[in-house]
Amino acid sequence: MAHEHAPSAPGLLRRIFGAIGRLFTWIRVTVLNILFLVLLIAVILALAPTPTVPLPAEFAVHLNPTGVLVDEKTPIDPMDLILRGAEVEQDETLVRDLIRTIDGAARDPRVTGLVLDLQDLVGGGISKLEEVGAALTRFKASGKPIVATGEMLTQEQYYLASYADHIYLHHMGMVLLTGYENYRHYFRETLEKLGVNVHVFRAGKYKDFIEPFTRDSMSDESRQHISQWLNQLWSVYTSRIETLRGLPSGAINDFINHMHEQLHEVNGDSAQLALQSGLVDSVLTRQEIQAALIKQFGPSTIGEGYNGIGYDAYLNDLHRRAETSANKIGLIVARGAIMDGQQPDGSIGSETFVEQIQQVRADPNIRALVVRIDSGGGSAFASEVIRAELEALRAEGTPVLISMGSVAASGGYWIAAGGDEIWATPTTLTGSIGVFGAVPTFEDSLKKLGITTDGLGTTDLAGAMRVDRPLSPQAETLIQQSVDHIYARFVALVSEARGMEPMEVDLIAQGRVWSADMARELGLVDHLGNLDEVIDAAAQRLDLDDYEVTLITRRLTPLEALLRQLQPRASAMVPQSLSTRWLGSELEQHLSPALEPIKVLQQMNDPRGIYARCMECVAP
Repeated sequence: MAHEHAPSAPGLLRRIFGAIGRLFTWIRVTVLNILFLVLLIAVILALAPTPTVPLPAEFAVHLNPTGVLVDEKTPIDPMDLILRGAEVEQDETLVRDLIRTIDGAARDPRVTGLVLDLQDLVGGGISKLEEVGAALTRFKASGKPIVATGEMLTQEQYYLASYADHIYLHHMGMVLLTGYENYRHYFRETLEKLGVNVHVFRAGKYKDFIEPFTRDSMSDESRQHISQWLNQLWSVYTSRIETLRGLPSGAINDFINHMHEQLHEVNGDSAQLALQSGLVDSVLTRQEIQAALIKQFGPSTIGEGYNGIGYDAYLNDLHRRAETSANKIGLIVARGAIMDGQQPDGSIGSETFVEQIQQVRADPNIRALVVRIDSGGGSAFASEVIRAELEALRAEGTPVLISMGSVAASGGYWIAAGGDEIWATPTTLTGSIGVFGAVPTFEDSLKKLGITTDGLGTTDLAGAMRVDRPLSPQAETLIQQSVDHIYARFVALVSEARGMEPMEVDLIAQGRVWSADMARELGLVDHLGNLDEVIDAAAQRLDLDDYEVTLITRRLTPLEALLRQLQPRASAMVPQSLSTRWLGSELEQHLSPALEPIKVLQQMNDPRGIYARCMECVAP
């Protein structure tokens, strides 16, 4: 009779690995359960009504813009926002939100003043600063005071601070002004080392978008026209501050150019130098600044400090109190590189834009459309699709007015040509009417790895556009002819839209960038004014006394809409320790120069490989 043997006990090593496996399983299940719980709580909170906190009878508005001033926020994956919270949020502030807050505060009898806290403002360009500055000027006209505070006021922070009636600077702070610059990286030698051949075709001797890929330094033509608009914008900056601060002409340049000498005279005390130079009014400690604000606006009724209401809380109050109207003026923000097809917010997709126009057509209450362009261009094909769509909307009886932001150049101007009127801010960069083609080939790169390409084709052009083979002379001729044709088309459509002769347009085209003042003199722009003035002009065009502005955005999928609704509350529940923000920002900072050409090439999806884009159009 066979004897049954009891199973042997597992060995020590097996028991150890089994315990480790069970531990990882427990961790995985626990983490998933926590995430599910977070999402469940977020859904419940999102569906629950948000309590409204009443504002005091009187208060100052604490205006603290953060990050970069933009016309449209950069998109972030909603799920990433929920899982990682504020760690992944872009530091950006919408210009129209700032302006709405300032203008609302000017009319609001509850508001006793405005406190500009500019410490977290990164920048956004002189054009957007000018628009916010115009709103601050309107606020001052109401008779209410503006106070600015700062510790280390950068050039762009100080520009807004200069609109204040009184500037408080920390006693160990400084005002850092340096002037405008335009420097960029050049990759010719790097591409040669990698064996990448960039074949360039362009129309317009000032069309220098592609120079970083083909040169080691700036060309004379590029240096000439960049110098012109750069100095014009700097002149606006310095003259505006000198007027606001009551300084003599040339005082800002003198301050910058002799800062090292003047700083020596005050024993290195940069705050004292700013006070002595008339850039600020008081140099105090944090406690002294807070005491001064309490003395001016009274103590807070809900906590410590002065009687002030935060920017977000006041803006939400304005939204709740806003009146509605049956008459609407549509607003589309076209920001970023112009690309073919469907694109997310932060880029201008031709098909995405067409869908936004369809939303305008579908709403009978939208009486006019304003398109805010903040773009240095991109795909020539996509630019034409968008321009033609705007022209078709006009033909149907809907007026289209163009508002240029910091930049509306090259493909950005191509789009603008589809409007009834073109408006630019006084510091907009525009023009750059020119076209280029770029075809990179990697046959030499592959050869370095021991890879060659050989085969057959049925015609001379078969395989001519492969990136692993040299570009044939026949293909080069075809591309250059296409570039010349599209440039001629660009000139012709501008000529028709602006009522100019093609020869007149060609003389001011050639890829050259113009400041707004010069563009108006040359006939490329109708009026100078900010976005609000363009919207008012659209209303006046239709004799509308009563209207509201409707922002036309990309349609979200149901999942995107739900996740965005959940994000504000769900993100607050995610522990900070789950973030990889520090590592990501450090890597981005060090790798950014090396990745720059790759980012640019990723945005080049024109079906014909031909672009109307401006590299140097990055307004300071």
